Amino acid sequence: MSVTYADSGVSIDAGNEAVRRMKQHIRSTFNEGVLADVGSFGGMFQPNFGGMREPVLVSSMDGVGTKLKVAFMTGKHDTVGRDLVWHCVNDILVQGARPLFFLDYFATGKLDPIVAADVVKGLAEGCRTSGCVLIGGETAEMPGMYTDGEYDIAGCIVGMVDKSKILIGASVAPGDVLIGLASEGLHTNGYSLARKVLFEVGNVPVEEVADELLAPHRCYAPAILPILDAGDTIKAMAHITGGGFYDNIPRSLPENCGAVVQKSSFTVLPIFERIQQIGNVPEADMYRTFNMGVGLVLVVAPEHADATLATLRASGETASVIGEVTTGAHEVVLA
Repeated sequence: MSVTYADSGVSIDAGNEAVRRMKQHIRSTFNEGVLADVGSFGGMFQPNFGGMREPVLVSSMDGVGTKLKVAFMTGKHDTVGRDLVWHCVNDILVQGARPLFFLDYFATGKLDPIVAADVVKGLAEGCRTSGCVLIGGETAEMPGMYTDGEYDIAGCIVGMVDKSKILIGASVAPGDVLIGLASEGLHTNGYSLARKVLFEVGNVPVEEVADELLAPHRCYAPAILPILDAGDTIKAMAHITGGGFYDNIPRSLPENCGAVVQKSSFTVLPIFERIQQIGNVPEADMYRTFNMGVGLVLVVAPEHADATLATLRASGETASVIGEVTTGAHEVVLA
């Protein structure tokens, strides 16, 4: 008896077909910095330092989490890749970095070239809109590792910032203002709790909440980068991801500072109210699991608050003052 690789559940032909379908999407993100075409063993990128005196590379990795389960339930696969890129862009943005290039990892039990290409289509869209190159990745077919029809994706981003402009919150002081930028939904965090409450406790049909659960993870770079280029108005930023308000805002503050957030200062999105009501979820869990309607928090001096708000709103962002920096415990208090 002769056993082939295909007999073990891995199709090289499917892999080649997936790459063929991906190429147009990947190449659509390329710019003058790309030195190798799709299919090379390694991506090569020559950065333009743009007058930076001491360029510093900033990198991050992340995944989409169980938001993927909603993609599987709905059969919609062309948005989760975009969510992944924009999450990673925001993560390095809070340190002042501009994205350069992105690499992805797509793994599944049985490769469906159409699904894989849809995921990469979303990755490419996310990269194009944030000025980032999709320079490489890996597509892995691993029989027995994943449930049929499911996959996982992860990504690595590399960006760059001038050393003198790195945001580490060193100048943050009591009395500084917190500005919150609106989210469009859960972004890519809290889906395990959301799915348990909505689908197991509430028996809510997925069709009823699909649009809200698949709402995009907003990319804040187009609004924030011009402000960073214009001066030193922004002292620090926090991306409100896993850990919500309680764990992420303190990451942008010095050890001797805390923050007070006024819950009445921003709009809690209906999907969060629905989750809390159906699951009788404690308020502390809600604000530590979800972004509650605020995806990014800026720290600015009081005298710069009005001008910063005006700039953000002119760029299309919904933004408001949501609190202030305080002296004392390195924690967030909700008022």
